[in-house]
Amino acid sequence: MSSWWQPGQLLFAGFEGTELPPELAASIGQGRVGGVILFSRNIESVAQLRRLMGALHHAAPPGAPLLVAIDQEGGRVQRLRDPWTEWPPMRRLGDRDEPERTRALASALARELADLRIHLDLAPIVDVDTNPANPVIGDRSFGREPARVIRHAVAVIEALQEAGVAACAKHFPGHGDTDLDSHLALPRLAHDLDRLREVELPPFAAAAAAGVASVMTAHVVFEAIDRKRPATLSPEVMALLREEIGFGGVIFSDDLEMKAVADHYSPAALVQGALEAGVDALLVCRDAGLREEVLARLERAPDGLVERAIERVVALKQRYAVPSAEAAARAEAERDPKAPPADLDAAPPPYEEHRELAAALAAER
Repeated sequence: MSSWWQPGQLLFAGFEGTELPPELAASIGQGRVGGVILFSRNIESVAQLRRLMGALHHAAPPGAPLLVAIDQEGGRVQRLRDPWTEWPPMRRLGDRDEPERTRALASALARELADLRIHLDLAPIVDVDTNPANPVIGDRSFGREPARVIRHAVAVIEALQEAGVAACAKHFPGHGDTDLDSHLALPRLAHDLDRLREVELPPFAAAAAAGVASVMTAHVVFEAIDRKRPATLSPEVMALLREEIGFGGVIFSDDLEMKAVADHYSPAALVQGALEAGVDALLVCRDAGLREEVLARLERAPDGLVERAIERVVALKQRYAVPSAEAAARAEAERDPKAPPADLDAAPPPYEEHRELAAALAAER
């Protein structure tokens, strides 16, 4: 089977430490992992991250480049920090309500990711922050009104993707009115469908209309749609995204290690439930044992359950990872063989013009 078409392409994995673990490198080389997600724990310096990125891309089989993702939202959720640019929270941009400034920030952020050959930013948050007691969204959201969230989310999506970095609208169908953190517990929302269509869903519909490459699910129970299952495992919720909103890109689960789902479902039930619901790609962000169990379950899944998902993930790679790999190969081919090895600490970063932009956005009220 071609490396492109193995069920493991649906697995996106995180890992511990600042070097690529040998067992993960082996799985990547066999085409049994579709992508990796980077966290702050994987980053200690410019040179180290460039070595790690080289190892990740070198591990991938010919013709099947790895897709590398990161959460680089701004504010409290940004894995790249000094000497990379540290961006203000998205609420600051929503409060200013100047979408052109939001677009400028996203364009600069995308350049820093593209320079590292990071292909997917798991951003923007398109949740509408309607609950002041929400412990996990807050200033990660652009605001409390759907129209404001839409203006700024679309600006981010368009700017990222114009720069060659895929965007991800999260967390479908909305995590903004919860009072529990799904990392720690399973939130439930009792809103009726009319309320969802008025508040939570419009930003996702706007993101889909703007061509967003991917959407991430919420580990939240929406009782008006499915009283028993969180969105990640609910065919009814995913049908709302595919059929009512018309989204045709990749659907990512949120991390399967989060207690909202891990405390209630076995790994086998999580994989089976997510695939049957219509989720395309599964995130396992830290636990190597769970990663191997999820991979084993994916590889035993019936072809009919994974074929369409693999096609979507491959299409995402062809749009974002393949051009990046081809550009890197051209640059290497054009490099003077007599030239000294590249200086892994060479600038950038820092990106001085980006720092000036971030400082201006953080200072202005």
